[in-house]
Amino acid sequence: MKKILSTMLTLLLAMVYGQQALAELTIEITQGSDSSVSVAVVPFGGSSPEDVASIINSDLKRTGQFDPFDPNNMLSMPHTENDVVYADWRKSDVEYLVVGNINSGGGRYEANYSILDVVRQQSLASGKIASTNVRKLAHRISDQVYEKITGIRGAFDTKIMYVTAERLGGQRSRYQLNYADADGYNARAIFTSSEPILSPTWSPDNKKVAYVSFKGGRPGIYIQDLATGKQRRITNYKGLNSSPAWSPDGRQLAVVLSKGGNPDIYLVDVNSGALRQITKHFGIDTEPSWMPDGSAIVFTSNRGGSPQIYKTTLATGKTERVTFEGKYNARARVFPDGKQIAMVHKGQGVAQFNIAVLELETGRMRLLTSTSLDESPSVAPNGTMLLYGAMQGQRGVLSAVSADGAVKLNLPSKQGDVREPAWSNFTY
Repeated sequence: MKKILSTMLTLLLAMVYGQQALAELTIEITQGSDSSVSVAVVPFGGSSPEDVASIINSDLKRTGQFDPFDPNNMLSMPHTENDVVYADWRKSDVEYLVVGNINSGGGRYEANYSILDVVRQQSLASGKIASTNVRKLAHRISDQVYEKITGIRGAFDTKIMYVTAERLGGQRSRYQLNYADADGYNARAIFTSSEPILSPTWSPDNKKVAYVSFKGGRPGIYIQDLATGKQRRITNYKGLNSSPAWSPDGRQLAVVLSKGGNPDIYLVDVNSGALRQITKHFGIDTEPSWMPDGSAIVFTSNRGGSPQIYKTTLATGKTERVTFEGKYNARARVFPDGKQIAMVHKGQGVAQFNIAVLELETGRMRLLTSTSLDESPSVAPNGTMLLYGAMQGQRGVLSAVSADGAVKLNLPSKQGDVREPAWSNFTY
């Protein structure tokens, strides 16, 4: 067990390649869809401290599914549906149009918007959204645009969490747990430590986070309230305390403890601390992830000789192997619909670790990435994108890929390493 803990610490320290300050992530689209939809977001009428139309354009563009129309080429700039001349937009081969106005007062902003189908010359939706935060307001309009055109709920108004690392000189290091908007803006620090931080995860209501900290030189699982900053240690058993995963109802954490000898999966009651052991095997069982209905847990185990994904049904204790393709499958994350699992995959005879998705019903596995060392996948709450850790040169960065592999982006910070991503649940 000491060897396991030593290896984990070594891996964490190896992540640090230079100085970094808390910085917002940037977006670099590296691959888009071949069948993107043309959408024009007209600059909104009224005034606000930020350009709402530009934020919406950026949101839609980074999905790779949309081709935002350049405002400089617009033949007209209506702000209401009644002012739209559809012929202007058909000439420009625009398929969808977004128009709106911003009203402000008392530090609050209100947007009236319309989403229009240019081909059919009809309204898809119109509405009113208010907020004290202009970027949040814009993201919520983007969510509406995305849903009305694709039929899938948008996830622009969500958060992402990640760990950054900074070497201070000598043997001293600083680790920081941060969260930001899904587009990388409004980065904030949650927790800073001189010891490694691992496996951050959001509570279902996004009000708390759980993570592993090596404060005091040994791993413990902590829960922190985002509003108050109050931190509470949940486990601090001898040996391994790792890989927290919130149950769908927020009442329990699935965790990995080695207090009985080998690492096994346990459930810990968030309020009382009561434990229930789920797996008991001579192999290593780790990295739990819940099925959306709370009926089962998938996890990584080497009980078959190499790391593979298994599933245990909580009511019966029945355990079955899920993955059979490749010599290594780990860090499983279940999609919101429960039909697919994202994981880190290594095929037979290859040196790379990539992100793959397994369809549970068919057993079909597909690779989404092709770089050399991809890790820690996290699925967007609408199931359309995955966030993961990757290497860019000698730096750790966050990357994202669409669930079908068609769209890829990088989200590097301006300085330093970024690791351990976790996508929040829906915020409204």
